Amino acid sequence: MRPEFPAIAFIAAATLLLPLPWHWRARNVSTLSLIFWLFLMNMIYGIDAIVWGNTAEELIPVWCDITTKLIIGSTFALPAGCLCICIHLEKVSSEAPHDIRSYYVSGAAVVMMVLHYIVQGHRFDIIEEYGCRPATYYSIPALFIVWIPPIVMAFACLIYAGCALRHFMIRRATFAAHLNSPQSALTASRYLRLILMSIFQMTWSIIMTSYTLWYTAMAIPLRPWTTWADVHSNFARAAQFPKVLLAMSPKTSTAYYFSWWAIPMSTFVFVAFFAFGKEAVDDYRKCWVWIKRNVFRMQANTGPSRKGLKQGSRRAGIEKDGISLPSIVSPTSTFTPPRPPTPKKYHSSLDEPDFDLRSETETTYLGSEATQKSLRRRLPPLPLSPQPR
Repeated sequence: MRPEFPAIAFIAAATLLLPLPWHWRARNVSTLSLIFWLFLMNMIYGIDAIVWGNTAEELIPVWCDITTKLIIGSTFALPAGCLCICIHLEKVSSEAPHDIRSYYVSGAAVVMMVLHYIVQGHRFDIIEEYGCRPATYYSIPALFIVWIPPIVMAFACLIYAGCALRHFMIRRATFAAHLNSPQSALTASRYLRLILMSIFQMTWSIIMTSYTLWYTAMAIPLRPWTTWADVHSNFARAAQFPKVLLAMSPKTSTAYYFSWWAIPMSTFVFVAFFAFGKEAVDDYRKCWVWIKRNVFRMQANTGPSRKGLKQGSRRAGIEKDGISLPSIVSPTSTFTPPRPPTPKKYHSSLDEPDFDLRSETETTYLGSEATQKSLRRRLPPLPLSPQPR
């Protein structure tokens, strides 16, 4: 058993959930179909690696019947999804009217599953450590049903991606402004990410499909498709390939191992392009806020921000080394101005001995008591009431 197969397959399937929310909100059927088929294939690969990790026996025949057809459909659905994305981007960049029915991708994949029955020599193959795999009668009809359509769609996808990039570079200024407008569902960053992702996926698809076709042609001679009865004779059998048999042919073991990584690698590439964009990061932040509020029961921070606290601490009143710094007044508090000092009231009679026009400080400044009395005699008496002239 290869213990890394289930772990890698399930991790790849889980990472596809990261960019799913904002693709769902954007209603991008092509990218949603890619997520669906990649998630489905990773789950099938992970379960097969667990069930048939140490055996090649026919344990769950119904499961193998279903999953082998889905594997055939994925080889057509993934290139078709990327092709729809590139056609849409090329039409948007050329400002031409378009109406791409992306949901036809799954329907076309179902058609390919049905057509595969024409070149299906027996029920399925079971390979130890890998699980169930579709059986194909290697012939000229099999080339046009199983291998050639994915390669043709991959090359068509690359052509449309190149045209979209060319239109983008020619109309870079006006087109970028159009994409960044509020009316547009695309942005310049998302537009380029979709193109680069499609180019990488289709390049990887061409490499893997060509390698599989090359190895099949080297290992199995091209058979003539004679009659239906001849091709489908003993159809109910399931071919079993234990690990001991694979060890006898290192090239076959390497081919199976290399082809198994096609789906996880495509998944990680897709996630790398879309799981770290601005839209995905915003969704991560909202999810974390929801977890803090509903799981950890943490209240939202309604107090002053960290920046405001730093600024306040710089201007707050702090006593240090005997110097008192003025304290800042909070913006929400009301400022009360200081009251003016209450004036001293004069006495009603000048004959009282404690009458003095000067303050206590002035008295101390004027000197001795004899000097104060001499100055007091020189002052004219103050009128008690206003007198008419």
